[in-house]
Amino acid sequence: MTQIPRLDPNVADLAPAGPVPTSYDEEHVVTYIRLLQAEGEGADWREVARIVLHIDPECEPDRARNAYQSHLARAKWMTEHGRLLRGTGLN
Repeated sequence: MTQIPRLDPNVADLAPAGPVPTSYDEEHVVTYIRLLQAEGEGADWREVARIVLHIDPECEPDRARNAYQSHLARAKWMTEHGRLLRGTGLN
């Protein structure tokens, strides 16, 4: 049975970077979609870090920027490999 991803999970400081989807990726599908939508709308990364990633860029600018960049890169990777739209294939 496939679990429904949580809508607003907390994030790690860095997204996974390996060549296969992980359980973290599966849990953060909604996060990845929100990041891609925000980028498509031209949202400021600081606002996205605060709202989507729950990291305050004023208090932790380096952590916020790194988390934003790594999660956005992973979201794009998931999309490019067809896993974001078709599911993670972790079944």
